[in-house]
Amino acid sequence: MKGKVTKEYVDVDYTLTHVPMHARKTWYSIFAILLGFTFIVTTMAAGASLGTSMILSDLIKVLLLGNLILSLYVGILCWISAKTGLNTILLARYTLGKLGSKWTDIILGGTQIFWYAFQAAYMGKVFTAALGLEAYFIPITIFWSLFMGAFAIWGTKGMEIVAYASIPPFLYLAYKIPAVSIEQAGGIRELFAIEPTTTITFAAAITIVIGAFISGGTQAPNWARFAKTPRTAFTVSFMAFLIGNVVMAISGMLGGLVMQEEDMVNILIKMGIIVMAMLILIFNIWTTNTTSAYSFGVAGAEFFNKPNKVPFVIGGLIIATILATTGIYEVFISFLTILGVFVPSLGGLIIGDYLFNWRKSLPRIEDVKFRMVRYSNLSAYILATLGAYLSSVFEIGLPPLNGILLGIGLVYVMKVIFGKLGIDDNHEIKNEADFINSKDDIDIDVDVAKM
Repeated sequence: MKGKVTKEYVDVDYTLTHVPMHARKTWYSIFAILLGFTFIVTTMAAGASLGTSMILSDLIKVLLLGNLILSLYVGILCWISAKTGLNTILLARYTLGKLGSKWTDIILGGTQIFWYAFQAAYMGKVFTAALGLEAYFIPITIFWSLFMGAFAIWGTKGMEIVAYASIPPFLYLAYKIPAVSIEQAGGIRELFAIEPTTTITFAAAITIVIGAFISGGTQAPNWARFAKTPRTAFTVSFMAFLIGNVVMAISGMLGGLVMQEEDMVNILIKMGIIVMAMLILIFNIWTTNTTSAYSFGVAGAEFFNKPNKVPFVIGGLIIATILATTGIYEVFISFLTILGVFVPSLGGLIIGDYLFNWRKSLPRIEDVKFRMVRYSNLSAYILATLGAYLSSVFEIGLPPLNGILLGIGLVYVMKVIFGKLGIDDNHEIKNEADFINSKDDIDIDVDVAKM
């Protein structure tokens, strides 16, 4: 139409391309987002479930070992993302190919929709329990689900604001639950003397600890790619995940241990701090659900190769809101176990591909003609996932760690095998392609939406 001006969408989040240096953020803003990301009631709930199954000394071992593995895994992925300026989904495109990476969209985007639904339902449960409004669970849950999703549409700035706001109540919770637990137990020595009412194996407990945040950790590069240096990304993500997850899990563990109760809402009610807990969990769930919605929006944008994530955030919100009203949190622990087995090998695959195939020097995304599927890496992923699953069935080692290490190692093994067979499984790269091996190489804005 004559005289009509069409406003072109500007992707300020660089959803389908490298984040240029001029768009990088300060370390503390990224730290706040990632630390806020770990303020998650599901980690507390996972801790509470373990609190009824192990003595305190074993709980501490599980907590520290599980979170060290998780934080190191996340830190390495974030180092790669800051080096390349790419999110997890785009890194998976290099690793698995244009079509193969769609599986990454499905598994990571899908799990984040589940997390969103679970936490929206938890928000509704906390509100109705604290205010005596059980009859209004569904409308309250729907309200909070849509309200939190609005901040993901706002983008990283909206998440940064919520993340900063979540820190004060988090600090209160970090103090209050352990303090009440110690008081009600009669002292620290008495805490160590409490016997569990159920049992669980050490490996299964580690799997739950890692599974509680392995999906979110695999998508931490979505924000760490905005770090100014790879070292900053590694340090910030490692510390944020270690501190946040340990504090959240120990709060749940101590509450579950003392009360011998797996449900965090019931634990908080028994402790007599449900009103303050309600206010805390508003920020807690708000922060993590905002980042979850952002994650499934990014996954949807890559799946359909569109720079605008907003339609996919909205679509995911609709699905998550429907799920949240069905009591989806009832399958929580089973879901954590599945994640702890099937997701780690994906991150290991990305790490192995970056180290062994690209040798830490990645060509820019616009200089690559991507294969539909890289069968060598796909084979490595299937075998690594199978190995992690079998190790959980036969109780061999730690399934999440097995998945990560198998994912890394099998990339190299399959590379050698395919090479011996004379099969070229690499992407086609332009003759004069730019390779990302210094921070200056990514200070270019490109539009790859039409690739």
